[in-house]
Amino acid sequence: MALRPHEPAAGGGGSARFADWLARTQDSVRDHVDEFVRVRCTAELDPAGFSVPAQLMIDFASGGKCVRSVFAYLGWLCGGVGESESALRAAASAELLHAFALVQDDVMDQSAVRRGRQAVHLRLAAWHADQGLSGSSARFGESAAILVADLYLVWAERMLRESGVTAAALDRAWPRYDSMRSELAVGQLADLCNDANRVPALGAVMDIARRKSGNYTVRRPLELGAAMADCDETVMGLLGEYGEAIGEAFQLRDDLLGVFGDSSITGKTTGDDVRERKATTVIALADQLAEPSDRARLRDLWTHEVIDERGVALAQAVITDCGARQRAEQMIGDRLEHARRLLAAAELEPSVADALYRMALLCTHRTH
Repeated sequence: MALRPHEPAAGGGGSARFADWLARTQDSVRDHVDEFVRVRCTAELDPAGFSVPAQLMIDFASGGKCVRSVFAYLGWLCGGVGESESALRAAASAELLHAFALVQDDVMDQSAVRRGRQAVHLRLAAWHADQGLSGSSARFGESAAILVADLYLVWAERMLRESGVTAAALDRAWPRYDSMRSELAVGQLADLCNDANRVPALGAVMDIARRKSGNYTVRRPLELGAAMADCDETVMGLLGEYGEAIGEAFQLRDDLLGVFGDSSITGKTTGDDVRERKATTVIALADQLAEPSDRARLRDLWTHEVIDERGVALAQAVITDCGARQRAEQMIGDRLEHARRLLAAAELEPSVADALYRMALLCTHRTH
């Protein structure tokens, strides 16, 4: 289930060994999540007659790439305590926290697609219509999705609490877990107020990105796992710095995909961030770097009631021509190199340090 300290993954076969470890870890995380959610749905939703929403929750919960769970488990392994099924189960609980965030995010952004399928609120709206229930199916879908997200949030904490790790480990974890959830909520609130039409500065956009996604994806899960393993302050500091750098790089890549991503790969509509007028890092860079005439064209685009394919193409062209796309790639590369240097100087098990670097590569070079 994990990289063994006496089997360093560096060298010629390192990539294959890491890929094997990652695949096995992801499969185990999904199995733990699937088992937990099925038990909870059987106990809480099925008796109330909600078997269809229950199946939707089961399908959605274990459908991700388990990035946050993998980082949480690597944080645990940084403590030199070795493999632990309980720690892996605790790390897997991050998938339910992520499911909570995604379902609510799609309601707030009115997103149509998530993970290559209809967003949860739309699937619940369709279920409402199929049942012939009264009232607005769209309104029901959004309301029910919020409640589904609430269940994911409650179950995430329960799965962590019942993971089997010691009470002492949980005591060390709770303050960081609480901070992570609060930071996520504050970041989401800031994101709701972040409108490209108001053209916020790059620094403000980066701060929101760190709160809403970057820290929550990399830094906080790492720190959570490391706290459970009782890592010392040196290791915690290293993971914090690494996590911030790769978390920011992750969000920069996400913002590039939000403008240029291939819908057949990402599972989301190309140019979604443009249509939703999201003031992402890429948009802020374009506003900063574009010539006055192109800046004016972009700012005029944000005032349109509907942004169509031509509008998306216009934004893509301006972002590319002004160098914002290239600059974002450079920022990603700078953060990846910083993380590499940190890990090279760190006193971690070679296999764990190597896994952290390879996870950084996956986060920063992903296509979806």
